[in-house]
Amino acid sequence: MRALVVVGLLAVLALTFVIIAMVRDTQGNAGTAKGCPAGWPLADVALHEPKDVKINVLNATDEPGRAAAVADDFRNRKFQVIKVGNAKAIPNVATLMYGPKGVGSAHLLKAYFLGNAKPVYDAKRTDDTVDVVLGSSFQQLATTTEVNQSLGDLGAPEAPPESCPAPIK
Repeated sequence: MRALVVVGLLAVLALTFVIIAMVRDTQGNAGTAKGCPAGWPLADVALHEPKDVKINVLNATDEPGRAAAVADDFRNRKFQVIKVGNAKAIPNVATLMYGPKGVGSAHLLKAYFLGNAKPVYDAKRTDDTVDVVLGSSFQQLATTTEVNQSLGDLGAPEAPPESCPAPIK
């Protein structure tokens, strides 16, 4: 009988501590826009489907027509290619330039370069388009299987410094 009383008393104490911890929780708004300092942009950290991602493909290699070929490859993968053009030469595989509305889209695109694309975040940019600048080290886009594996390795998109994650719709 004493054992039942002790177990019952412990259960009541545990329940009391859980309720107090939930009521006094100061991190209830962590990771949401509610705790965002004034002036910080809201970053769209949702991982979008390719059909919902808008991109500009820019060629920064010595090979003419490279951007057009890669843009066609992105179109075949259901991305919305807005513009194809040229850019100043860069030595890396690719550079992804985006603003707060393009954070999740840039994260997805990074997987197509197996995580080797250099992200360049611009907090003042207002559109949701990501500029994909192909560098001289670029060979080809990853396969679907490689993209899925890369997404697993990259984890979930995170809000860049001095921005807050926007509520996911």
